[in-house]
Amino acid sequence: MENDTQAPAIWLITDNKPGHRNQLRGLAGRLRALTGAKLYWLNAADYPVPLWRALLGLAPTVDKALPQPDLIVAAGSGTHRLLLALRRYRKAKTLVLMKPAFPLNWVDGAIIPAHDDVKPSKTVLNTEGVINAITPLSELTGKPNALILVGGPSEHFDWNNDTVTSQISDLIARYPRWHWTISDSRRTPEALYRRLTELQSKAVSVVHHSQTDDDWLKHQLETSRAVWATPDSMSMVCEAATSGVPTGIFDLPPRAGSRVVNGITRLAGLGLVAHWSDHASVMADHQPQHPRLWEADRAARWIIERFPRLLQSGQNKEQRP
Repeated sequence: MENDTQAPAIWLITDNKPGHRNQLRGLAGRLRALTGAKLYWLNAADYPVPLWRALLGLAPTVDKALPQPDLIVAAGSGTHRLLLALRRYRKAKTLVLMKPAFPLNWVDGAIIPAHDDVKPSKTVLNTEGVINAITPLSELTGKPNALILVGGPSEHFDWNNDTVTSQISDLIARYPRWHWTISDSRRTPEALYRRLTELQSKAVSVVHHSQTDDDWLKHQLETSRAVWATPDSMSMVCEAATSGVPTGIFDLPPRAGSRVVNGITRLAGLGLVAHWSDHASVMADHQPQHPRLWEADRAARWIIERFPRLLQSGQNKEQRP
């Protein structure tokens, strides 16, 4: 920045995949809260970069309306060529989310889930699960509302429509005084969604993913006292756990060597989520305190420590909670 009193400018490179965009939203939101940063989104598809330019660190022509960046953050493999091409752009610092295919010393920092097995270092921060845009709740609702999040087939678990339907039906039957909101995802098989709609009643609402927006999950978590999720989506599980709402994981056979399976196992071992066999603890009236999970905040503070210039305009803006 030419003027140190200005708010830091952060470029966010996205491939517009929901999970990757959500990671950027979560991290950028905390950086804005802590430093007063101004955020600028770049769609990687708008800046096609040939491999040779990425390897040499030669920046493409960018929108002249964009301010000079202090930090450039990218999430998703589809953003990596543009990030690498910009790594020498006006001395901006570069940061990648998730484990990249390129050498880590090509960028200034990386934030990588612990289950990806990359050792932490001065330039690498390990997170529990993936960063997301959910903020932990200060308190839980007293109303018996439960949320069910359903994913779909993946390379990490053996998916079975019957198993998922059976466990959801079992929960509804075991806890008849609760109100249940069930939502599917883009990967949910159509046959399963039709079976879920058959569960609708005064106590059960089924919401198709096309009826949700970026803030739908946040609002649902704020009014829920328990949440259940299929384990195939690490981002979905981490969002639920970050909210502080007691979170349970449906039981699906894991596949060997899966990083997502390892990540779910880590979260369970830390007491951040519960397995299906421990459903009573999730649905209990009085929940014990469990460890706090807010990786977007922890990552933002790590970035500020690593790149002190980001503190200059906003260091007193928000104190550590």
